[in-house]
Amino acid sequence: MDDITEAVLNRDEVARFLTGGHGLSADAARARILEYLEELRTTQRYELYRALEYPLYPILRKIERVAEFSERAVQATAAGRVVWASNHRSHTDYLVEPLVLDDAGIRPPIIAAGINLFGGPLGLIHKHVTGALPIRRNTKDPAYLITLKAYVSTLLHRHDLFFYPEGGRSYSGELKSSKTGLFSACLSANVPGLVIVPVAVSYDLVLEDHILARQGVKRAQRAFSRELAEMVRYAVGYRSRAFVTFGRPVPLEDYDPESRRSLLELAHLVRREIGRLYKVLPTSLLATAMRPSVTRAELRDRIAALLDTLRAIGANVGVDSADEAIEAATEPLETRGIIAVEDGVYRVRERHVLRYYGRSLQHLLTHAGATH
Repeated sequence: MDDITEAVLNRDEVARFLTGGHGLSADAARARILEYLEELRTTQRYELYRALEYPLYPILRKIERVAEFSERAVQATAAGRVVWASNHRSHTDYLVEPLVLDDAGIRPPIIAAGINLFGGPLGLIHKHVTGALPIRRNTKDPAYLITLKAYVSTLLHRHDLFFYPEGGRSYSGELKSSKTGLFSACLSANVPGLVIVPVAVSYDLVLEDHILARQGVKRAQRAFSRELAEMVRYAVGYRSRAFVTFGRPVPLEDYDPESRRSLLELAHLVRREIGRLYKVLPTSLLATAMRPSVTRAELRDRIAALLDTLRAIGANVGVDSADEAIEAATEPLETRGIIAVEDGVYRVRERHVLRYYGRSLQHLLTHAGATH
């Protein structure tokens, strides 16, 4: 056995499971654990990983990367082991956020990603180059849950980890509640000095906005090849900025790995920090203020009021004025076919997509007690 497998099998929770139970004999339990370990096993080859930027250039050149507070990321990794926890907007998150870390001189961490991304050639790249960790979401198999937690806890003694507490992407556009499984694994790892750094990613335009908004909620897992084909369609003429904002490290030594309450407090704190860091961009401001039909003057007044509310709660606002927001957001939303502008009147063309962008600020406005 390799050292990671041996370390996982020696963890208390795994050893208890291997004695049998949950409808499995001891031999069947061991076979199930080893099967899941083989699925989770991943290797990052950094030189090949960095070279991936070149074949991916047709997509990456469409996205301008903007890092905020990257010095926090550098300081955190210099001090010890780090877990990065980010909101999840797009499949491009997996490309943009690790490259922002690499731009800052930080070796990309192991990334926890949905297992649907591991089919075909892309799966081989994830498993043997990027070092991505395949996650089965929404499974209730106790053997898998125990193995995943033990594997991640063991892995954290050797690598930093990047994960998305929401699980999958937000189909509605809003910041979703956090799942606690990987938080629990981080707490039980017992890595001295381990911290979680909240990260927020925000786009002027999300590449698959029409796809996500049309579905609204995730009803079933689709093959990534099908999603990729749809994304290629919407990539025509696509341009966007991606803001990646780093928060202050959250030390895990203050949280009890045996306490459910402590676990939930940690998950809620990280979600609040991600929401606070989230960059408020012109497209989301215009989408939130928009009505089925509105004049530019009315739209300016609504955005101005919205900006006052957001600044009052300390939101990470990316514009100085309502006029600036309108100027910056009108062309991309109109080109994307989401709104139409004629004779100074703004009208909605794609209501679901507009709501998708508007809901990205819902966590801030709910906190502020405001409605727009």
